Amino acid sequence: MFKYPRGDTPREPPNEVAMVIALYVFYLAICAGLTVVVGSALARSGRVVMTAMFGDEGLADAVSKLAVLALYLLNFGYVALTLGAPDHSTTAAKAVAVLLVKLGEELLVLGGLHLTSLIVLARVRRRQRLAGSEPAPPPWLVQRTPRAGAGTRAS
Repeated sequence: MFKYPRGDTPREPPNEVAMVIALYVFYLAICAGLTVVVGSALARSGRVVMTAMFGDEGLADAVSKLAVLALYLLNFGYVALTLGAPDHSTTAAKAVAVLLVKLGEELLVLGGLHLTSLIVLARVRRRQRLAGSEPAPPPWLVQRTPRAGAGTRAS
């Protein structure tokens, strides 16, 4: 058993403290990596969808950046709330089990945030179509037809 020095209050054994710190570091590193990967995928794909929705690239970029920022804030807020270990991880097996549960929760939150953003975008798009305010297609989707006489030189 661990002996406490000179009547001090009980403290956690040093190896348990190191286990909890390692758990926090791994959890934060993995969650930060997952959040950045999902955020960059949202930015890439969301820009195309929003440009098609709004018809304005500047507005689409701004809304895309705001959506990614919202994802980061919500996800990192959730990570901060769930950072505390629910029980003392005295063994490596308990620490890994706690880490896996926390990562599973994190993946569920990321999936839920992504699904929510898709539902919101689909509703906005449907309302635009019902209102008949279909935006102009993006310039790269418009097929240009050559004008009569274009491309030929008069001799």
